[in-house]
Amino acid sequence: MLTRSIVTIDQIEAPRPDLAALQPRYAAWEQAVTQAAAPEAVIAAIAQWDTQRRELETWSALVHLRFNQDTTDPARKADREYCDQITPQLTDLDVRIKRRLLASPHRAALAAHFGPQALALWEADVLAFDPRIEPALVEEAQLQAAYCEQTAGAAIPFEGAIHNLSSIVKFREAPDRATRHAAETARWQWFADHRSELDRIFDRLVALRHQMAQQLGYPTFIEMGYRRMKRIDYGQSDVERFRDEVRQHVVPLAQELRRKQAATLGLPRLMFWDEALFDPAGNPAPIGGYDGLIVRAQAMFDALHPVLGAFFRLMQQGRLMDLDTRPGKSPGGFCTAFPTVGLPFIFANFNGTKGDVEVFTHEMGHAYQAYASRHLPLVDYLWPTSESCEIHSMGLEFLTWPQMEQFFEERAEQFRRLHLTQALLFLPYGVAVDHFQHLGYAQPDAGPDAWHAAWREMERTYLPWRDYGDLPHLPEGGFWQFQRHIYLSPFYYIDYTLALACALQLWLKARHAPAGALGTYLNLCAWGGQWPFQELVRRAGLTSPFEPGCLANVVQQARQYLSA
Repeated sequence: MLTRSIVTIDQIEAPRPDLAALQPRYAAWEQAVTQAAAPEAVIAAIAQWDTQRRELETWSALVHLRFNQDTTDPARKADREYCDQITPQLTDLDVRIKRRLLASPHRAALAAHFGPQALALWEADVLAFDPRIEPALVEEAQLQAAYCEQTAGAAIPFEGAIHNLSSIVKFREAPDRATRHAAETARWQWFADHRSELDRIFDRLVALRHQMAQQLGYPTFIEMGYRRMKRIDYGQSDVERFRDEVRQHVVPLAQELRRKQAATLGLPRLMFWDEALFDPAGNPAPIGGYDGLIVRAQAMFDALHPVLGAFFRLMQQGRLMDLDTRPGKSPGGFCTAFPTVGLPFIFANFNGTKGDVEVFTHEMGHAYQAYASRHLPLVDYLWPTSESCEIHSMGLEFLTWPQMEQFFEERAEQFRRLHLTQALLFLPYGVAVDHFQHLGYAQPDAGPDAWHAAWREMERTYLPWRDYGDLPHLPEGGFWQFQRHIYLSPFYYIDYTLALACALQLWLKARHAPAGALGTYLNLCAWGGQWPFQELVRRAGLTSPFEPGCLANVVQQARQYLSA
């Protein structure tokens, strides 16, 4: 069981960094690493440096969380702008120490003490940064913030109310087809009206990222982007093969699922505004309002495992969740963490649909992993690389299946089948986003019209059933502008699909041995980022998505389940 005094979000603070005060500290650590006569002296310097990094990460996490909670607050915006300005300089201080550590005569001893993954991560950081790119990094952060502000400020009139990009989404699941069509028309009209600004932001982001890559000696941003993502044990060719596997094994199944969906809805042709609805009477939705959902979630985690139940109670008592939708709040969901206190925080936008349960369990997976690995010796290990992180989140979505009666009662099995269906349908979309980014960064001067044309090509390749009809913006290839990862986290999106291939293996294990699958999951969370992706997968007894046949087997098992 978890035993600790309760720390609330209001008590978590970290001082605003003063660069002038930090520089001599970093210089002393750099000197200690360089002059150390024995490995123990280097390890002692690393411990002090690590404490400082935890404090800086906590401050940055608080700044970005508070800004996303209210993008209209001038003080929060000013704090974020200061963070954007100073972060490249803080990165420079860290990278200088990492260079010294990598060149240290005690490198082998450091690898033996901390594990080789730490040095591999430091090397990736060194290869993705140089002080010459600091001005571009500042501008990149400003453009990312502009995208957040633009989308968070969306005001969409619909059915006598003003909606944002989070609250309008619930109408996609309305049983009335005319309502779905009208809601999608309103949503995508907003994007059509703001296309030029969204185009401008992305066009400038691509140019900046290409410029930084060339300054670092890379031919395109693709290579630099992989370094940024800290891809230690796989590369672009592996990702390409995985995309091919999805195209070969999943796209045909996805087409079957869409045809079955159209038949269930009694439609001659499935249109885009029909895609989110799977039952003519309406998709299963969680029972009760927000407070009821939290009560049911506590019961779910208590039943699943005592450690998870105690952890969720800790999250509630610490007010470490912001789940409601409101004006000025950024859309989407994420999990962040505060390393100085070893606590995570969940950010989401509930809208009354089954997605609330999916997003909630997803982010709880991230949160528990961050908590379970909080005692690891390096801040570098508190989170694994992102494709491994997403196993924790997507894995928990599937491992909570036996408890879905808590939320959906007699419609729980319908939810489970729908959740699996949508997971399979997500795989082609996820690789389409990744392929789109590779095309864009390979031709950085192509311009906005080319981006939209490229997205249309991705839809023809991976989503061939998609028909936008008379909706605004979308037939011209505009859907990608909704996907915030494309603007904020380049090359991240493939990680969801790689993780999903692993999470589906956990689902298969849980069908036959639920306790064993949960034990595997808890161990995986506790390991944090001590090993690279494929090594974590191997230690968990899973098959790497890059292994031939991995995806085909998972898809076959899923098809059988859905056909039963």
